[in-house]
Amino acid sequence: MIKKHTMAILVNDQPGVLQRVSGLFGRRGFNIDSITVGGSEEAGLSRMIIVTTGDERTIEQIEKQLNKLIDVNQVLHLSSRPMVSRELALIKVKAEPSERPEILGVVDTFRASVVDIGPNSLIIQMVGEFGKIQAMIELLHPYEILELSRTGTTAMMRDRK
Repeated sequence: MIKKHTMAILVNDQPGVLQRVSGLFGRRGFNIDSITVGGSEEAGLSRMIIVTTGDERTIEQIEKQLNKLIDVNQVLHLSSRPMVSRELALIKVKAEPSERPEILGVVDTFRASVVDIGPNSLIIQMVGEFGKIQAMIELLHPYEILELSRTGTTAMMRDRK
């Protein structure tokens, strides 16, 4: 069954590593839905979180190919276990003063926040799971979304008991 998969890849913090990992996906015909990269708890290592779509066989193939790359230290298939995932979205919405109470109702419902108020717009910040951000975006569409910026997913495996 084809579904979204989240992978955490611990890599050496070296120039060109991101290109090699993303290039592997492109050469094999795999799409990257989301990619985030940042420092890790260990000096000299970075953690990539990649969301991709495929069946179990495809994901196994991706994991094997990633493990062959020199700068890759560890590959974890996070979505095969309990995990926590979040994304950040900044959404600029057209907001005439008369519409603001309605828009603020949507913002409050999703526990988002307004981070900037302009004469005719609001910038809303939301942190949450992919689906919740999508739901808020759908509710904001009637007000006219002027600009949208999303970070992509970041994730961690939950502690095992």
